[in-house]
Amino acid sequence: QVQLVESGGGSVQAGGSLRLSCAASGITSGSWCLVWFRQVPGKEREGVATVDGNSHYDYADSVKGRFTISEDGALKLVYLQLNSLKPEDTAMYYCAADQWYGGNCPSFPVSHRIFRFWGQGTQVTVSS
Repeated sequence: QVQLVESGGGSVQAGGSLRLSCAASGITSGSWCLVWFRQVPGKEREGVATVDGNSHYDYADSVKGRFTISEDGALKLVYLQLNSLKPEDTAMYYCAADQWYGGNCPSFPVSHRIFRFWGQGTQVTVSS
């Protein structure tokens, strides 16, 4: 059973930084892809950063150069460093995971529909 638990959200002013964490359990053998998504009310979940078991990272254009995804080498802890935050980054941020046999994680835009395992989310609020 895969379980994902996010933490680290909060309220910051524009230009500030936050570091989100995703603690993953139940990810054992095989190829996995972990993705940070975000969602604002009334909109679909948007993938912002991906990492796979080979430490290959990718980002949505909207966050490139500002967000950095990293992990502990075993996909047990996955981090998302959020820098130069903007009010439009305000959202609930989710960690999602699934087995992935196609090499690297799917390219952006990443569909939330293909991921079975989700955390409960952590809220990020950026004020102007």
